[in-house]
Amino acid sequence: MDPLTWTGSLGTVLDPILYILVPLFALVVVLRVLLSFFEPDTGMKANPDGTLVATGGIWGGLRMASNLLGLALIALLAAYLLGGILLGASGGIVGGMIRRFLPVWIALAATFALSIHYKRRLGLYGKLFDSTIGMIGFALVMFWVFTALFAGVFDLIATHDPVAQLSGMKNKVPGTPTPTAEAGFGWYLLGGDNLARDVFSRMVKGSTIVMAIAPLATLFAFMVGITLGLPAGYYGGKLDTVLSFLANLILAFPVILLFYLLVTPEIIATGLPQFMAVFLFIFPLIFVAVLIHSRFRTQPRKNITYLVVLLVPMALAYLSLINEPLSKIDFWPLDLFDVPGGILVVFVSVVFVNSPTVFRIVRGLTMDIKTRDYVAAAQTRGEGPWYVMLWEILPNARGPLIVDFCLRIGYTTILLGTLGFFGLGLPPESPDWGTTINEGRRLLAVYMHPALPPALALLSLVLGLNLLADGLREESLRD
Repeated sequence: MDPLTWTGSLGTVLDPILYILVPLFALVVVLRVLLSFFEPDTGMKANPDGTLVATGGIWGGLRMASNLLGLALIALLAAYLLGGILLGASGGIVGGMIRRFLPVWIALAATFALSIHYKRRLGLYGKLFDSTIGMIGFALVMFWVFTALFAGVFDLIATHDPVAQLSGMKNKVPGTPTPTAEAGFGWYLLGGDNLARDVFSRMVKGSTIVMAIAPLATLFAFMVGITLGLPAGYYGGKLDTVLSFLANLILAFPVILLFYLLVTPEIIATGLPQFMAVFLFIFPLIFVAVLIHSRFRTQPRKNITYLVVLLVPMALAYLSLINEPLSKIDFWPLDLFDVPGGILVVFVSVVFVNSPTVFRIVRGLTMDIKTRDYVAAAQTRGEGPWYVMLWEILPNARGPLIVDFCLRIGYTTILLGTLGFFGLGLPPESPDWGTTINEGRRLLAVYMHPALPPALALLSLVLGLNLLADGLREESLRD
């Protein structure tokens, strides 16, 4: 087989158009930025809301040109996407990758179609599709969510085993064909690394690790922060003083050094991360139990039913999560699943580091919201403190918390990349993005292709989370 070029037969028609459109669009954008420092001197048009816009002269012309060129670029990207789906590897490296991501494109299209159609019934999530920034961020995030799902669960995207080494493929450039004797996909789409492993497959499989740890660890951190932050802000006094002091104590410690201490073999050997897991992972159980009991305490039958249905599976998952064979905690015989030691340590570290910040945010919001009239009305009705905190204060703090949740997943993703880059926590052969970047940067001056794909993947996911948070913030402020 012949090596693949970047765009193959796609580039025959589309590449010349791309080479013309991109410089023109960049030039028009730069001119618009420069002219924005000057007042338009021609053609003003009044909008229905009373604002004025320039309709003539160079300002209007540049605005129209940028809009048309932007639409042309979108249409060109759609042509690349459609051509890649139809042609596959005949469309070069780009076409081959687009074809491999076909399940992701289908899932994204279905998600957007259904969400836009029913957006008026979907609350804040539906309003997200009124924001261009929010939709772009949502698309980037869901791209990696679906990639992790289809690559990790169904194994539909990766072209090779991410840890398998093929003879003769060490540091090969993107598009290099694999030896004919090897079964499977015929090329290394993004080349081979210094151990002759497929960079594309490692990038795809790395998304599974990131998307499995970052959202769940952030969710656990929010459970801890909310469970402690609500009573601290609501009651105040000594409870608030003690919890705030502990939170500030953790926050005062350098994050990277704290991570380094928690994932070092000497600390792991003491069993400290597992004992921390026993403490931190109990908070979701406490949160759900108090949430249900405070709502249905006057309806004993519903209360008991909901508590049993929710808490029994959660308790089994909790015991399986903290229990690990041949470790300091190995007492539970019904171990439903085993979490690799490295991933558990990283998970605990992320939860421990993020919880104090969430605690401070929830505490501040609670101190503000508890003075509102609807809180006083609930207290007058005779509702208990936890009902007021969980069913009156917390729902009205959801906007800032949802935004911070998205941002914090991005921070967690960066932290996971940092840990992998320094070789801490996760095993050396792990395809997570941080480890892959670290392995590729050693030969960065000679071979750029092993390090760039995971770095760009990390960048795109964090960018998507930040844009999604901006869109959610924009829409929540309109409520």
